[in-house]
Amino acid sequence: MRGVEGAGGRPPGAGPLLLGVRHHGPGSARAVRAALKAAGPRVVLIEGPPEADALIPLAADQDMRPPVALLAHAVDEPGRSAFWPLAGFSPEWVAIRWALEHDVPARFIDLPATHTLAWGAGDVGPSADSGADAEGSAVEGTAEPPERACPDEAPLRVDPLAALAEAAGYDDPERWWEDVVEHRGVGEGDAFAPFLVLEEAMGALREAYDSGEDHRDLVREAYMRLQVRAAQREFGDGVAVVCGAWHVPALRRKATVAADRALLKGLPKVKTDMTWVPWTHRRLSRASGYGAGIDSPGWYAHLFDVPDRPVERWLTKVAGLLRAEDRIVSSAHVIEAVRLAGTLAAMRGRPLPGLSETTDAVRAVMCDGSDVPLALIHDRLVVGDVLGAVPEAAPAVPLQRDLARLQRRLRLKPEASERELELDLRKETDAGRSRLLHRLRLLGVGWGEPTASRGGTGTFRETWRLRWEPELSVRVAEAGVWGTTVLAAATARAEADALAARTLTEVTALAERCLLAELPDALPVVMRVLADRAALDTDVGHLAQALPALVRSLRYGDVRGTDTEALAGVAAGLAARIFVGLPPACVALDADAAEATRRHVDAVHGAVALLGDTPSAGHGDLRARWHTVLRTLSGRDTVAGVLRGRAVRLLLDDGEVEQEQAARLMGLALSPGTPPANAAAWIEGFVGGGGGMLLVHDERLLGLVDDWLTGVPAQAFTDVLPLLRRTFSAYEPGVRRTLGELVRRGPGQGGGGAGGPTGGVPGFAEEPDQERADAVLPVLRLLLGLDGPGPGGEKPGNELAGVGG
Repeated sequence: MRGVEGAGGRPPGAGPLLLGVRHHGPGSARAVRAALKAAGPRVVLIEGPPEADALIPLAADQDMRPPVALLAHAVDEPGRSAFWPLAGFSPEWVAIRWALEHDVPARFIDLPATHTLAWGAGDVGPSADSGADAEGSAVEGTAEPPERACPDEAPLRVDPLAALAEAAGYDDPERWWEDVVEHRGVGEGDAFAPFLVLEEAMGALREAYDSGEDHRDLVREAYMRLQVRAAQREFGDGVAVVCGAWHVPALRRKATVAADRALLKGLPKVKTDMTWVPWTHRRLSRASGYGAGIDSPGWYAHLFDVPDRPVERWLTKVAGLLRAEDRIVSSAHVIEAVRLAGTLAAMRGRPLPGLSETTDAVRAVMCDGSDVPLALIHDRLVVGDVLGAVPEAAPAVPLQRDLARLQRRLRLKPEASERELELDLRKETDAGRSRLLHRLRLLGVGWGEPTASRGGTGTFRETWRLRWEPELSVRVAEAGVWGTTVLAAATARAEADALAARTLTEVTALAERCLLAELPDALPVVMRVLADRAALDTDVGHLAQALPALVRSLRYGDVRGTDTEALAGVAAGLAARIFVGLPPACVALDADAAEATRRHVDAVHGAVALLGDTPSAGHGDLRARWHTVLRTLSGRDTVAGVLRGRAVRLLLDDGEVEQEQAARLMGLALSPGTPPANAAAWIEGFVGGGGGMLLVHDERLLGLVDDWLTGVPAQAFTDVLPLLRRTFSAYEPGVRRTLGELVRRGPGQGGGGAGGPTGGVPGFAEEPDQERADAVLPVLRLLLGLDGPGPGGEKPGNELAGVGG
């Protein structure tokens, strides 16, 4: 590589000052700042979409906080979009800030987004991240020189950073970049040296792949050359260009204006809008699929923000994180880790410790050799969850502005890190948060996902898992076609989804979501579609799937104050149709169909219980009619065994049959004339799903099962074993252990068998042991606060006498 001439002023040679950079490289960012300070250009040209020129002044707003991204989306098709992310350590961001601070014009000169979005998948730009490009250059987001041996095939993607690292004898491109750029200071006498060296290196690489050029790069570079020429006519030689290093040789190359315009002729166009949106360090990482991504955005941000003693400060930050996770880390650990990182760097021939040395030092000193804490450090610090912010003055669709207003009013701040939010719907603020999150889910904006509540199961509680991803800004823009406010957009989307729904289950699920989101204007449309679909659908399975969601929706009326009278009528009618159609639908089913129907029966049983408890249902005989259906199922030999056993179990749980009657039905089902497979299926239906305690407390049933099992012929035992294993393996370990002990004791000793339980409950005495019962009374008094001297100093009486009997 050639030496550097003209140190301390502008670089040698006429023409614009070309500053080739690595996107999101803190070393490049520092070098850009030093070069701009030394050169003092009259205009700064930056690789990026020209439509964003009007947005550049917003970068000086005090509310603008990187990482942020330029978002371009097609006006008529918001889903077609592209991002240009910028971090605080991105050279482009540093160039923008320098220009604004020194009142120097700044302009974007890459191919306009109107062509980028119309051309293919919308990932023409070097930093454009539409999710379509999973790889790219580490120096330049889309360096795609073709493979010389295969000119007719798709261009081979080459990583210039990897090629340069390999030429220098490095097996890790990131380590090479740290050694030659990140750990190298920029002195006053060599402000332009990094760019001259990179330009020469990129020129050599492009010559090595000179059998052709990627057409998109050619088009983009032609447009950039035209913009540079225009700036030179306006500002003379005071032009500085900040672009990906891969493009510098192309911009330096002489080309005619006619040739460049010919490349741009006939490009497709689409009407676009552009704005700033918040971004995250996590989405800057290469692991997210971003073509110009980096492996360690959090580490790079640290190197840029903390030029003084970066290793010591980084390890202090790591120690703070580990302490917050209740790990014992002292200042002595930090000191020893700093020493070890420095020793490792010296042994490896590196100028300063890099990320690999600090990671090895942390593993050895702070983590006791374990990689488990390192995963936390990588996620929280090396990558990080930093979320940027944009000012309110940034352009936004009306829906986005309404969402921002609601977020402020409800004090629901978007955050990049995942967190749980517990809501009490009896409180107005929490109810408003719930409405907003449910409405956004209807619009396809998955900011929050409902999860099981740890605080209780009441309908007034909700638990959400929240995480704001940058892509949600695109989802909000897409949802803007439905309305200008969250309420209006969710209402219009729900009505459209109801009319487009193909199955009854989809409509019932939508009705439930409308109630959760409190969309009173959408409910009439959804209910009309629901009634029509329910009247036409004759599949009992579909009806059974739809009923639980419908009945769950009735419960929300109490907490949310929603009128569910019409919904209750539809639910009751649906239940009545299930009662009529279920018995015939349960005949002659194979094993898989019988198991699916069993799940439907369980769901309908729970739904009927809820529906019968709902005051607005107005159908007090639903439970009685359902019990009649279950009796019908339990007594039909043509019904699958798993369904007959389940029907008996549900009747027993509801107190509709006595245990003696249930034992008789089990005895019939397990009689010698019943095929072993059918008997095993009956057992699975009866004791499956938490029926283990039933066998523990009623040893007559356990005895029947034990007698049947010991009498199964050897040739049939292998066939029924998987079914039995599946049934009993679902029990908790304690239940299985108790059942084993009961069976081991044998007849008459609290175990199974026909001769087992007679004349009382096995395992219990005929009469309570009063002396043993009295022994627990002092502890109960202490727990209930009844222990202590009574009035006048006398000892308390036996206030708990008779509690047990």
